[in-house]
Amino acid sequence: MTGLPELLVVIIIVFYLFSSIKILAEYERGVIFRLGRLLPQAKGPGVILVFAPLDRMVRISLRVDTIEVPPQDVITRDNITVKVNAVIYFRVVEPRLAVTEVSNFLYATSQLAQTTLRSVLGEVELDDLLSKRDELNVRLQAILDQHTSPWGVKVTLVSVKQVDIPEQMIRAIGRQAEAEREKRAKIIHAEGEFVASEKLAMAAEVIQRQPAAIQLRYLQTLMEIGQEKNTTIVFPLPIDILSSLETYLQSKRRDETGKS
Repeated sequence: MTGLPELLVVIIIVFYLFSSIKILAEYERGVIFRLGRLLPQAKGPGVILVFAPLDRMVRISLRVDTIEVPPQDVITRDNITVKVNAVIYFRVVEPRLAVTEVSNFLYATSQLAQTTLRSVLGEVELDDLLSKRDELNVRLQAILDQHTSPWGVKVTLVSVKQVDIPEQMIRAIGRQAEAEREKRAKIIHAEGEFVASEKLAMAAEVIQRQPAAIQLRYLQTLMEIGQEKNTTIVFPLPIDILSSLETYLQSKRRDETGKS
């Protein structure tokens, strides 16, 4: 009978030691408070000992976590109201700070992301919000990372997920895009006319230096007309006759002017 209390004590000690064994996964760390004081280093991964009630452990995951920022009403710099939502990717890099510096780092990061999204996107115009989304993502990531660094949280990526634009603004953007396309088409057409006029001027200079070139061009035009299936009747007229006729008429006008 004298050995029963000793056996009971041994069983309690063994049970206490077994209950003090904690296993942490590779991506987990254990922040230990011993008599209310924080230990210098977080424990894990693997097997650790937590001697309750002297010790209290808080498990912290080091994996990348995701927060979806709910749609926020944002008034852009050009006074257009849009709804914007985003996704935040972050991870805990210092478990001790994530436990001691903020009561709930998930909730705090989510609220900070919402306010930062509204303030940053409210400083840009709608065109920049739609066309420069990558630059805005980098800016949001830098601001959030700066504010969450004292909490031991590293924001790795911010992505503006969707931008909802009012229906009337979508129609206005469509009209603007159509006008822009028409503008580009007119500019291209004008540039084509300018280049064509330059080429025609160059061709006129060549023909002026080589009178036979106009005869060759005349014959080429006749060949093109003859290749088409049409009922056009063409009477070839030598260019020399026209030139002679023009010279005769000019001389006759000079004679009449001299007699008068």
